[in-house]
Amino acid sequence: MRVPRIFHPEPLTVNSTVSLSDDAFQHTIKVLRMQEGQALELFCNDDFNYAAVLTSVAKKSAQVEITGAQLNSTESPLFVHLGQVVSRGDRMDFALQKSVELGVNAITPLFSERCGVKLNGDRLEKKQQQWQKIVISACEQSGRSHVPIVLPAILVDDFVKTPFDGLRLTLDPYARVPLNQIEGANLAQRIQLMIGPEGGFTDIEVEHARHHHFKPIRLGPRILRTETAAMTALAAIQYEFGDLNASNE
Repeated sequence: MRVPRIFHPEPLTVNSTVSLSDDAFQHTIKVLRMQEGQALELFCNDDFNYAAVLTSVAKKSAQVEITGAQLNSTESPLFVHLGQVVSRGDRMDFALQKSVELGVNAITPLFSERCGVKLNGDRLEKKQQQWQKIVISACEQSGRSHVPIVLPAILVDDFVKTPFDGLRLTLDPYARVPLNQIEGANLAQRIQLMIGPEGGFTDIEVEHARHHHFKPIRLGPRILRTETAAMTALAAIQYEFGDLNASNE
């Protein structure tokens, strides 16, 4: 049986005893029905995985003892910041989950002219919390110990104006240049990728992005759905410049 991986929001040290967070308690005790003496693995946003054992289970709390630490080398050497226009239903959840599996480091949800989703106030705050939980769950599943942050949602125009020290890319099915021919891409250590909505960016948004040094790229002859576009682009970026290509090791 695979040992469950659980995120812990505070620093961990070997030979210490900690209480599971409310979310971790719900998952390990209520869902997985783990009992005292069973093993699990914790991570806390540093470079290690921590072996642990459940030592005490009460009605609303549980404690674990940290028994060891092992370096986790699953992080890509390439830093990727994804700007993803918010999509309807579970498409956004899918895009965030897969982007974490593909090594993204930061995510900014975006609102564009054609995104078709209206969120503000309490609804947006709750959605933001849900997105962060999806990211944490994806880290637990994929073996990552560093949790990407879901930054506050902003307008596309504000996103492109925010300074970024690295290569800026956006998908365009009509672009002439493929990813592996972008000038300077092979030297990039930091990439910011912006993915549009189902209806695409408006001409004004495209021009604004270009003005702020976003380079349009194409990923083949077919037009991809927004959640497919994010997954495909990130996989291509990690293959070309990150750690999905075995020859890069």
